[in-house]
Amino acid sequence: MGRLRRVFAPRQFLLALALSIAGLVAGSAVPVVGIVGRFLGVALAGFCLAFVDSERRYVEAGLAGALAAGAGFVLSAFTSAFAPIAADYGLRIAGVGVTAGLVAALLGHYFGRDLRAGLTRDL
Repeated sequence: MGRLRRVFAPRQFLLALALSIAGLVAGSAVPVVGIVGRFLGVALAGFCLAFVDSERRYVEAGLAGALAAGAGFVLSAFTSAFAPIAADYGLRIAGVGVTAGLVAALLGHYFGRDLRAGLTRDL
């Protein structure tokens, strides 16, 4: 069990999920950028998680970003004018959202760790 906690921390996952959902909602509230804002919000959530935590949390950030973006992508598809199409292609739509959320969260987490390492390194 201790080995599993080194790879996956449930508390950090819940924090990452809350940040990802908040980033997704905040990013979708910007009217000009549209759907790209959602993924920028998820990337910002991964960035913030990496910036405040000194340990690597790629698993937590990636899983949280994938879940939040996938659920948001499917919900937006079912509540839009594309609902009849979404009913036929729901799994594929979810796959696109999950993949994009995973990539956004991992990139955000990577850049957050990189900035943290640059700021805390001795000159």
